[in-house]
Amino acid sequence: MGKNKDKKKTEEAAEETLKEEQKEEAAGEEQTGTEQPEEKEGEEEETAAGEEQKEEDREKEDPRDIKIAELNDKVVRQMAEFDNFRKRTDKEKSEMFSNGEKTVIEAILPVIDNFERALEMAGKDQEKKDDPFMEGMDKVYKQLLDELEKLGVKPIEALGADFDPNLHNAVMQEDTEDYESGKVCKELQKGYTLNDSVVRHSMVSVAK
Repeated sequence: MGKNKDKKKTEEAAEETLKEEQKEEAAGEEQTGTEQPEEKEGEEEETAAGEEQKEEDREKEDPRDIKIAELNDKVVRQMAEFDNFRKRTDKEKSEMFSNGEKTVIEAILPVIDNFERALEMAGKDQEKKDDPFMEGMDKVYKQLLDELEKLGVKPIEALGADFDPNLHNAVMQEDTEDYESGKVCKELQKGYTLNDSVVRHSMVSVAK
């Protein structure tokens, strides 16, 4: 009997101890829960205080410093606007020059065509071929081509090349055994490029 009573007392003491620990844990959780809003409120108060301090600092600034900052900002903006204006103007000048150059070359190309026709006709007649006048024409023609090449003008390769709609203007098709289908088999008028930009497409005939 004495042993049973001691055992019962031990169990009751353990239960009391467990209950006290549970109460302490619950109290600790409640305290933690109440501390979080307080911390948040403290942070908000610090933020508001910081904003007020910044506002006070602005009010304390020297008006001359404020004016200098405004002028500096204005100068920076004007410099940026001027730089954009300069770039835009340079681009417009470059485009105007390119367009003007292209227009002049387009006007010269028919002159080159006439030179080539005259020289081709003279080449068929031996007497005209040896004529000093025709020799002079040939020299002027070659000089003109050299000067145009210095400006970036080059003839477009056509005869025997694959037909390319970006370079060639097909006006007819022919049955021929000399060229494969899709190849340029005849050049009716030379085409030219200016700095890799097409000034005039080659007028060609394409093999069927």
